[in-house]
Amino acid sequence: GASELLGSLWRNRNLTYQLTRRDVIGRYRGSVVGIAWSFFNPMLMLAVYTFVFSVIFKSRWSSTSGDSHIGFAIVLFVGMIVHGLLAECINKAPGIILSNANYVKRVIFPLEILPSVAVGTSLFHAAISVLVLFCAELLVGHGVPWTAVFIPVVLAPLLGVALGFSWFISATSVYVRDITQMTGIFTAALMFLAPVFYPITAIPEQYRRLLYLNPLTFIIEQSREVLINGRLPDWQGLVLYAIASATFAWMGFWWFQRTRRGFSDVI
Repeated sequence: GASELLGSLWRNRNLTYQLTRRDVIGRYRGSVVGIAWSFFNPMLMLAVYTFVFSVIFKSRWSSTSGDSHIGFAIVLFVGMIVHGLLAECINKAPGIILSNANYVKRVIFPLEILPSVAVGTSLFHAAISVLVLFCAELLVGHGVPWTAVFIPVVLAPLLGVALGFSWFISATSVYVRDITQMTGIFTAALMFLAPVFYPITAIPEQYRRLLYLNPLTFIIEQSREVLINGRLPDWQGLVLYAIASATFAWMGFWWFQRTRRGFSDVI
C-alpha cells in the first residue's frame, strides 16, 4: 500500500542519498573537469539553442502572455529542463534492475529504492539546469522573478510521475527486454506532444485538451509562469496533478513489488 511505499522511501533515505551521490559522481569520474560538466552541459545546450533560434530562425515566442520579448531560447530551455527530468528517468529505467544484478541476488537489499536513485540523479541535473537558466535570465537583463522560489513546488508532483514510470518500466523490462528499444521513441513523443517548442496557444482550441493528457504539459506551463512570467502557480491545478501523480507512483510501486519475486529467476 501507500504506507509501504512511503515507509520504504523514508527508511532507506540515507542509502538512497548515498547511491544517488555515487551515481552523480560516477558519471563524471575520469573526466578532467569532473562534476563541473553537469553545469557546462546545460550551458552549452542553452548557447546552441540561443544561436539556432535567435540568429538562424529569428524565432519569437508569440503568445498572449506577453513574453515574446524574452529570448525564444530561454522559454524553450524551461520546457527542455522539465522534459529532461522525466525523459532521463524513463530512458534509464529499463537498465536499472538489469545492470544491478548483484543487488537482486541479495535478499535483504531494498531493490525498490533503485528507481528513486535514478529520479534523484535526474533531479540533480534539473536543479543545475535551473541555475544555468537563472544566469541566462540575468545575462539578457530579464532578471529572475521572485516567483522562481516556487519551482520546487511546481516540479515536485512530476517526481511522482517519474517514480511511477521508473518502477513500472524497470520491473517490466526484466521480463520484456524490448522495452529498451521503445523508451527513446516514447520520450521523443512526449517532447513533441508538449508545448516545448511552441506555445500552447499555437494549438487549435479543440486539441489543447489532448495535450494536457501529456504529464509534461501542465508542469512546463507552470514552470514558465514562475521562472519567466513572474506569476504564481495554479495551486488548484497543482493539487489535482499531485493527487494523480501520487496515485500513478503508487501503481508503479505496486507493480514493482508484485513482479520482483521473479527477478532472480530471469536475471
